[in-house]
Amino acid sequence: MPVNADFQGRVYPPTETYRVSAAKIREFAEAVGSTDPVHVDAQVARARGYADVIAPPTFAVLIAQQCDAQLIRDPEAGIDYARVVHGEQRFTHHRPLTAGDAVVGTLHVDTVREAGGHAMVTTRTELATEQGEAVCTATSTIVIRGGE
Repeated sequence: MPVNADFQGRVYPPTETYRVSAAKIREFAEAVGSTDPVHVDAQVARARGYADVIAPPTFAVLIAQQCDAQLIRDPEAGIDYARVVHGEQRFTHHRPLTAGDAVVGTLHVDTVREAGGHAMVTTRTELATEQGEAVCTATSTIVIRGGE
């Protein structure tokens, strides 16, 4: 089943709230090898003007991929996850994700196109606090490999 091109322009409803915790930030910072104490030491973060520890820039992928799952799991989209290859990921940060943030994501399917027998889908996830403050725009392109 080919990817449904009619999904271009679709916007999914906001996700459930993701609560950013200092523990998750610490785990992520350790996993990616960050040594900046602003990610693990609240005193250092506050001295730099933040309310609490801040997440490494790529932490946003944890939330964005939960949003992307709405599209991947939508049977009408026609995406065979076994054929998916992650093509590209970009982040535009409006401010750092901070411990204590309660974040929701809204998924936009920006483009669906065919190229060389493969489908390419670009999504944009707008991450914002529950109060509506923009935090990050995460843009992702996946490639769904065509038939053998």
